[in-house]
Amino acid sequence: QVQLVESGGGLVQAGGSLRLSCAASGRTFSMYAMGWFRQAPGKEREFVATISRNGGTTYYADSVKGRFTISRDIAENTVYLQMNSLKPEDTAVYYCAADRRGLYRAVTTKSGDYDYWGQGTQVTVSS
Repeated sequence: QVQLVESGGGLVQAGGSLRLSCAASGRTFSMYAMGWFRQAPGKEREFVATISRNGGTTYYADSVKGRFTISRDIAENTVYLQMNSLKPEDTAVYYCAADRRGLYRAVTTKSGDYDYWGQGTQVTVSS
């Protein structure tokens, strides 16, 4: 059981950058694969990026490849999403999530595979 709290969202102009953080509680953080998802108004929640329990494997949605970077700091129980070259289409509430089966599967892109979710942080990109 873990609790996740996102931070770092805000308003930026197109082409700018933001760094999102997700702080996790619990001594088993290193056992979980972590993911980032986003949801725009009137849209379904979509996969953005994921990272394996030890950080050795990452995977990104095609829409963010080359622009976003996911990373994690095991000692600080924190996962990050560095967002560069932001576009208006990136505007959404961003959520971090934890997969408690991270010891047995490296990463997953399916929201239904994640067990714990943060409250979300708003990212708005102006044109």
